[in-house]
Amino acid sequence: MKTSKTPRARQNAGPRTLAIHAGEPRKHGVGAPVGTEICRSSTFTFSSTAEMKRWAEGKSRAYIYTRYGNPTLSVAEEKIAALEGAEAGVVTSSGMAAISSALLGALKHGDELISTAQLYGGTYRLMRDVFPDMGITVRQVATTLDGIETLVTPRSKVLYVETPTNPTLRLVNLEKAMAFAKKHQLISIIDNTFATPLLQKPLELGFDMVVHSATKYLGGHSDIIAGAAAGSRKWMDRVRHMVICLGGSMDPGAAFLLIRGIKTMGVRVQQQCATAMAVAKFLEQHRKVAHVHYPGLKSHADHTLARRQMKGFGSMLAFDLKGGLPAARKFCDRIQLFLLAASLGGVESLVVLPIYSSHYKMSADELAAAGVTPGTVRVSIGLEDAEDLIADLQHALA
Repeated sequence: MKTSKTPRARQNAGPRTLAIHAGEPRKHGVGAPVGTEICRSSTFTFSSTAEMKRWAEGKSRAYIYTRYGNPTLSVAEEKIAALEGAEAGVVTSSGMAAISSALLGALKHGDELISTAQLYGGTYRLMRDVFPDMGITVRQVATTLDGIETLVTPRSKVLYVETPTNPTLRLVNLEKAMAFAKKHQLISIIDNTFATPLLQKPLELGFDMVVHSATKYLGGHSDIIAGAAAGSRKWMDRVRHMVICLGGSMDPGAAFLLIRGIKTMGVRVQQQCATAMAVAKFLEQHRKVAHVHYPGLKSHADHTLARRQMKGFGSMLAFDLKGGLPAARKFCDRIQLFLLAASLGGVESLVVLPIYSSHYKMSADELAAAGVTPGTVRVSIGLEDAEDLIADLQHALA
């Protein structure tokens, strides 16, 4: 049965405590396992046809089949819900499964979606290449939300934002976004991947749903593909329905690794943020760097907003090289400690060229709208010593 396992005394605990204990069964006693158990079963038994009938009628939350739910998945879902301050959570097979399930749970043919233009490339391509064929119109606005009122029509249904944005770390004013959504009775969805629940709590401001690529900071070890959503039980029921119908369910083994990663997220993110600030300050002073995109720097356009609505500046940054694409390729080919790889949020520091990864197959106009230049390098800071990372940057930029 699906029941809340978090001991009552811990419900108001701090985020690091919730990350470790939320969703877990009580473990006091002789022989209780400390680690989370993996339930590898694909299917689950019923004691009688009467019990199965209750499930079919929606009167029972018993497990029946792992695509619908699983004890290990439930632990991960309760941890994420607790961290986001949500009634419920849903885990999925990938970040895009969470994003698409949340959006399709709120949209239908003929609806219109208002979204910020600066988005993760996979989300952008979903809206550009898939939604029009489904009869869903997408209208885009800058991260400043300037002119957003002109995009509203009687068919507007959802507001979707991502903040900080991938890859140039622009911020959306969440209070302004929520006021707009409430004014026009729009369903509000936010991608909280870069900030994590530790640095930003959108649901507290009134957002309906939060989505994550749990591959990134929630997992934190570059060893799983996973997604997550959190919000009210009403909306999570809709997301779960889409996951069940479209097949984007998480494997119990991946859920175990996600749970393990969540437990150390607090200390990881804290250290990664500190190192990112040191790296950003170094890059800002380098003669070959034209511009550094990091909200912790006073030079960042959204620095003041970041100080107001986030509890830290994150560990993602990007920088534009003065030499454009040739200089960016030379830099990426010279790194030694950083790894040249897509994704982010793991313990290893990574660099990547957005035009060859998240923002491939985008026109010059689309790249300009996203703030991406051919010489933009995106950096994910891991857990190495800051001095070693800076030394590697010095070598690669020489």
